[in-house]
Amino acid sequence: MNAITGLSGILVLFLVTGCAVGFSHRRHFSVRWLVVAALLVVLNDILLTRAYGVFPNLLPGSWNWQGKILALLATLVLASLPYFGWRRIGLTLRQHKDSVRPALLVMGVYIAFFIVLALIFPHEGASAETVAFQLTMPGLEEEIFYRGLLLYALDRAFTARVHVLGVEWGWGALFSSALFGLAHAFGYSDGGFYFEPMIMALTAIPSLLVVWLRLRTGSLLMPIILHNVGNSVFLIL
Repeated sequence: MNAITGLSGILVLFLVTGCAVGFSHRRHFSVRWLVVAALLVVLNDILLTRAYGVFPNLLPGSWNWQGKILALLATLVLASLPYFGWRRIGLTLRQHKDSVRPALLVMGVYIAFFIVLALIFPHEGASAETVAFQLTMPGLEEEIFYRGLLLYALDRAFTARVHVLGVEWGWGALFSSALFGLAHAFGYSDGGFYFEPMIMALTAIPSLLVVWLRLRTGSLLMPIILHNVGNSVFLIL
């Protein structure tokens, strides 16, 4: 029940804030797509948690392989529907013209950020399973969902754009990053909600760099690679 209550809290924050922003710019707002985005978050959480423990865990190991794989498969199936489309959400190897060089620079900044974190918070070592998991599942599942499917839905919900740093930013970029941060930093336990500002900062802020990569290159390729590299830095240093 704690997980369901925590998710409910996130959804209330998201929908209340989303409606406040949207109705202040009514011509650029779609309630329907906002609801779609909320339902995507719910479905993703249900599958990640194996329906909050209802589904049996059929895959061995200490990491959540089954939840990640189920969530990834659902995202890919939804992305194939006409309302979305793999290419539209960024599932393509093709990069926008003249985007690779600036993207590599941003990737360098991102990796340097996580190297500094790894040096400040050293890791004691990792098993082969941990290395395999961190090199694959976080980037594949989370990037395709948060910077792909969810970002696309949010960009349909909030259509206003502003050109900054070579890309067209919308509220979708901010909300997808905030939801990603809250998924790690917000929850419910011991009879009350909790919020970890440091975890929020260390997840939501770097995710904006990854959103920039997705928007600048038009592809999820670099975000997926970068996410897995960033996670794995802690296992190497």
